[in-house]
Amino acid sequence: MNFGEDVPAVVAADVPQDGYLLDVREQDEWDAGHAPAAVHIPMHHLRDRAGEIPRDREVYVICRSGSRSAQVTSALNQAGWLARNVGDGMHGWAEAGRPMEGAGNGPPYVA
Repeated sequence: MNFGEDVPAVVAADVPQDGYLLDVREQDEWDAGHAPAAVHIPMHHLRDRAGEIPRDREVYVICRSGSRSAQVTSALNQAGWLARNVGDGMHGWAEAGRPMEGAGNGPPYVA
């Protein structure tokens, strides 16, 4: 599935510090490393948990590389949310030096 220009996107470095960041990765990816203020709703739980996502502000959707988050961004926008894909994903987040935390004892990383 190619979303191309149809999905509004930003790079991780441009996500506002106070932006609502929705992380749609799996639990093991989240545990390895995530943005401290991100909200974690794995992609396969979105249908059941969509009510937790605010409709009154822009939502920045992130995954590892931007593919899954593009799918979620498209679906959210079609359902009435205002969402943007973080096109370079958590890889871009880490490369931009944005803060990360993980669930393990070692330093956080992008899984």
